[in-house]
Amino acid sequence: MSFSPKHLTQGERVELELHTHIKAIVLPLIILVVATVAALAGAVYWDNQWGRLAIGVLWLLIVIVFVLAPVWRWRATFYVITNRRLITRTGIVSKSGRDIPLYRISDVAYDKGPLDRILGCGTLIVSDASDQAGLQLHDVPHVEDVQVRLNELLFQHDNGTDDEGTFPPGDPRGDRRRAY
Repeated sequence: MSFSPKHLTQGERVELELHTHIKAIVLPLIILVVATVAALAGAVYWDNQWGRLAIGVLWLLIVIVFVLAPVWRWRATFYVITNRRLITRTGIVSKSGRDIPLYRISDVAYDKGPLDRILGCGTLIVSDASDQAGLQLHDVPHVEDVQVRLNELLFQHDNGTDDEGTFPPGDPRGDRRRAY
């Protein structure tokens, strides 16, 4: 599942489209292997048809709850950075998302623990000029590269003015008088 272009405004283009790091589904895949081995061992151990049926049903429930649901959740969670906004979308049945216009972003940081450093991912922390708490994008692959790209996009939109729309003192663009 990817971000649909029909959700973009006129002149907007996707710069980055990311899913969370694949580490999010490692545990479900381990659970799948363990559950399958256990189910096969149980099926060999029990000669009873009802026992084998119970093992099969239990295996199916474990796969649905602990394997398929997390994998679907992983596939349905993505982060999109366009030339105008940061977009998050998540959810399988009920969807949720948040869009932050790039001009509202005031700070971009990242956090990488030891495991994240080994796997090449991390948490991207985006603060914006709103009452809502900063947005944390967990398990972003190549988080440092994403931070750099996001900062590049932010600087493209920075016209050098402060929050009131005026240029800082001493900036030649703000001094409209010419000294002769």
